[in-house]
Amino acid sequence: MAMYLRRAISSRNSIMLLRSCNCIIQTRNISHHLLSNSGIREAQNLPSFDFLKDHRRGFAKGKKSKDDYAGDTVQVVHDIGPTIKAGAASQMEAAIVALSRELAKLRTGRASAGMLDHIIVETDGVKLPLSRLAVVAVMDPKTLSVNPYDPNTIKALEKAIVSSPLGLNPRVDGERLIASIPPLTKEHMQAICKVVSKSCEDVKQSIRRARQKAIDTIKKAGSSFSKDDIKRLEKEIDELTKKYVKSVEDICKAKEREIIGG
Repeated sequence: MAMYLRRAISSRNSIMLLRSCNCIIQTRNISHHLLSNSGIREAQNLPSFDFLKDHRRGFAKGKKSKDDYAGDTVQVVHDIGPTIKAGAASQMEAAIVALSRELAKLRTGRASAGMLDHIIVETDGVKLPLSRLAVVAVMDPKTLSVNPYDPNTIKALEKAIVSSPLGLNPRVDGERLIASIPPLTKEHMQAICKVVSKSCEDVKQSIRRARQKAIDTIKKAGSSFSKDDIKRLEKEIDELTKKYVKSVEDICKAKEREIIGG
């Protein structure tokens, strides 16, 4: 009887052990199945990494080379042609002004207020141009009046005028000086005309130098101009030069007529 009981208990324990093992195996299979399905679902839900490839492709397409950037660069080129012309014209005009000032100093047979401007007067140890000390006016074609700002300088003014190469002998008339313009001799006329001719040539040379300077500037800035622009600018500078040279010649001829006509 005891033997039968031990066998029954042993058989029962074996059955229970087998059931426990089956449960464990089933549990493991279920867990593995769940994990596999979950992994598939998670893998399906994960975002695709193809967008990185797409972005790389897009960046590669959008990337510009140095040449592309160079092509997009806007180069601002300033037109310096008008500046060059204006500079040349300014120098030529200054030469004309200087000529007119020099010719005004020359004595002719007619009275001219500017003929005394170049005279230097020394008063109280200070040397000043006559135009700073007095007002010169034309009374008639043959007479000048010199009106000093300070009557005390009248003697110094008289001395300076007499000492000048103009050959004038002013006289005191109250608080002013009266200077009569004597007629020019033939020799004096010829000498003055030579001075006018020389001044004319000197000024024309100054104008031509201004032209050459402008042409050189255009050539140095050749990369800023097309060939057509260079030719056009050179032509305009030449026309400007001819204009001022003719103006000089007209001024000098008018002065010579004034000298000879007395």
